Amino acid sequence: MAYVRKDAGTLTRAAKRRFVKALLELKRRGEYDEFVRMHIAHFSADGEHGLRTAHMAPSFLPWHRQFLLELERALRRVDPSVTLPYWDWTRDRTTTSVPWTADLLGGTGRRSDHQVMTGPFAYREGNWTIKVGVTDEKFLTRDLGSPRAPVDLPTKRELEWALKEPAYDVAPWDSTVTRGFRNRLEGWGTGRGRTSWRNHNRVHRWVGGAMLGAASVNDPVFWLHHAFVDLQWYRWQRRHRGARYLPATPPGPNDEQHGRIVARHQKLPPWDVSPDELEDVGRIYRYA
Repeated sequence: MAYVRKDAGTLTRAAKRRFVKALLELKRRGEYDEFVRMHIAHFSADGEHGLRTAHMAPSFLPWHRQFLLELERALRRVDPSVTLPYWDWTRDRTTTSVPWTADLLGGTGRRSDHQVMTGPFAYREGNWTIKVGVTDEKFLTRDLGSPRAPVDLPTKRELEWALKEPAYDVAPWDSTVTRGFRNRLEGWGTGRGRTSWRNHNRVHRWVGGAMLGAASVNDPVFWLHHAFVDLQWYRWQRRHRGARYLPATPPGPNDEQHGRIVARHQKLPPWDVSPDELEDVGRIYRYA
């Protein structure tokens, strides 16, 4: 029977407590840091050689769908009642709204060093030391809204701009494409600065701190953000019936993307699963 992922804004006090407790237990066991390592290992950009799976590629959505499933399975081994909540950043848009409450993720970082001082993931609580990252900081950092260079969260209109796109993705299957649902949602835009960050990418920028790099998994909001992104793929599929993951077949040997992206029936490293197998997960979970 499929379980339900709920809007973080609808969680009961008890549900929040169970979710936080399960996350902290994974951290205590050392399991959580393995997820950080995995994301860093698969964070490849357009300009790098080799296979791209997690970002700047068609497999952005199925890769993260499987990533969320792996974390959720780990959480449910701790507490079978726990599922991943999602953060609707088109609605909960302030630095004090859900999920930035003391009983869920805590708030923004202090001005001097962006260290998070409130909530269960604050370093001073003793349960969330950063052990795997791209800097030497041991504490979680955030800079919600980037007050010194303000960034706004994406709006419903901007999300709709992605959802109305009928094609899943288009050649050359990277961060430069201006059509295709995948990149409109992932959010690599033309130009420079904050105007080029859209949807998914702009949310990472808005949160700031640990969420800015390959080690963004160190901030638990990563999972709530990506659960909402995953929900958009589900909504896009329902709107564009029959539309499938693209490319259906691998680029040929003369194509610059040959061996660099995952086609529909190819396996998604590091798992033995293909985008095709991840297009319909209705028997595993659904969204409320």
